[in-house]
Amino acid sequence: MQKHRTRVACAALLVLALASLGIAGGAQAKLTGEYTKFANCPYTNTEVKKCIDAVTESGEVVLGSKKVPIEKAVTLQGGYGKANEETEFAPFFAATNGITLSKAPQNVPGGLLGIVPEASQPPLVKALIKFFFENSLTGVNSTLELAKPASEIKISENHLSGEVETALVLPVKVHLENPFLGKNCLVGSSSSPITWNLTTGKTSPPEPNKPITGFAGEGELLEGGRIFILKNNKLVDNAWSAPGATGCGGFLVELLLDPVIDVGAGLPSAAGHNTAILNNTINVASALAVRTNDEENP
Repeated sequence: MQKHRTRVACAALLVLALASLGIAGGAQAKLTGEYTKFANCPYTNTEVKKCIDAVTESGEVVLGSKKVPIEKAVTLQGGYGKANEETEFAPFFAATNGITLSKAPQNVPGGLLGIVPEASQPPLVKALIKFFFENSLTGVNSTLELAKPASEIKISENHLSGEVETALVLPVKVHLENPFLGKNCLVGSSSSPITWNLTTGKTSPPEPNKPITGFAGEGELLEGGRIFILKNNKLVDNAWSAPGATGCGGFLVELLLDPVIDVGAGLPSAAGHNTAILNNTINVASALAVRTNDEENP
């Protein structure tokens, strides 16, 4: 009961902190230090009310039979506007440099053949398996990319801080990279995206997956309350489905290689067999504060 009360109190504080950003006055610091995180926010657009820089520092993505740990940071950046009163979702605006979601290749354990050492095996055996099956020829990188325009992203401050329902809707695709796979081996596409309905609350996935729980995080205000940092944030979703692979190996070869990739990765994969766990540090600032700061420090 005490733990529940603590989480409720933290959620209430997060709501107040996020809301206060919208009425903050002009900043006096230059667009340096903490403000540099928002350099690619479209803050000159008056429809943009908040700037966001969310860095996923760790976590994992389970896609079919493949588990890929997030070892390289992935950044979601841009801005968002006023939330719809009924849905509580705010419209999202793309980053000005065109990189709303950064591309960070993650190593796929086991490479093409999917041979992963058991935890009980000696370190030397693990090192040899990694050397032979995760090298430049047999290794595979998995890169998360946006599958839709940034305007298709949806974010809800209330759901994020309240640890209820969906906080972030993210349409993505997974780009598999290897010398044998060509340049267009994808799981998901603009016409058939993987849609993550990420929550800081508790999920309700179909079997065989079990419910998992996210976390709103721990908040801190900087620059006189104009920048809000949410540390140890955890966004989760394990109720999504994934289509089969397409474009692997290039023209004609994909007719043979796509099915091979599907069998090896357990694709297509129905809801209840996939998981996304994102551990983040989220920075949010009033667009007014960033815009005023920019005008005062040309």
